[in-house]
Amino acid sequence: MPRARFDESYGANPAENYERFFTPSIGEPLAQALLERAAVQPNERVLDVACGTGVLARLLAHSVGPNGGLAGLDPNPAMLAVARSVTHASDEIQWYEAAAETMPLRAESFDVVLCQMGLQFMPDRSAALREMQRVLARNGRLLLSVPGPIPGIFDDLASALSRFVGPPAAGFVRQVFSLHDLAEMDGIIAAAGFAQVEVQAEEHDLKLPPPRQFLWQYVHSTPLSVSASQMDASARAEFEREVLDAWAVSGGDRGLDLRLRMVVASATKAAA
Repeated sequence: MPRARFDESYGANPAENYERFFTPSIGEPLAQALLERAAVQPNERVLDVACGTGVLARLLAHSVGPNGGLAGLDPNPAMLAVARSVTHASDEIQWYEAAAETMPLRAESFDVVLCQMGLQFMPDRSAALREMQRVLARNGRLLLSVPGPIPGIFDDLASALSRFVGPPAAGFVRQVFSLHDLAEMDGIIAAAGFAQVEVQAEEHDLKLPPPRQFLWQYVHSTPLSVSASQMDASARAEFEREVLDAWAVSGGDRGLDLRLRMVVASATKAAA
């Protein structure tokens, strides 16, 4: 008889949970902000690198027009499966399963490259940025964003994960916010061959679900779901209690208020 999952109120597929929970509360509001900066024009060809379930590409579907183009690239097949399933049939988006460091795409085939909350996870950030530069057309634009430093509620979560699950689980949460130094970002983008590099920080106020709800939504929408499933019921209850006690000052039974600092960078590919 199959073993029951530790929390049956969530789906078994983290990618589906990501689209269901993370995208509406965090992914989409931040995508909207990045797209305002990108100012994509009709007929432009746009690539979303580390696209996840494809929220950036979907938001652009009616902006590029019939002569433009949209593509999303991600190494996670589960994320891409969800992206395909939630994309309207009339939105012509090409999906590519590949790492950012080795894109199976022609040089100079896009006018805009976007990357939201993905660069910090890439094993070779410099190689990924060089690939983004390679696939951009001359005078093409790069826009990317990463969050950090780590907000208090995620620091609390990482500390509890370290105690109850182990350092690797805590390390995942901390890696989300690991690339936030403006000078470092400027340097790696310029070193990849980009011109007119501009890096700045901006703050976003996000309204999250109530603490307990958000805790388990976040866990089930990320690789943390595997680690959390290995705790027994007593450990999970103790873990939950520790996190919620720490979060009490941030929202109580109301929704959590999150002020998130984002580092946003733009650059161009210089004409030869």
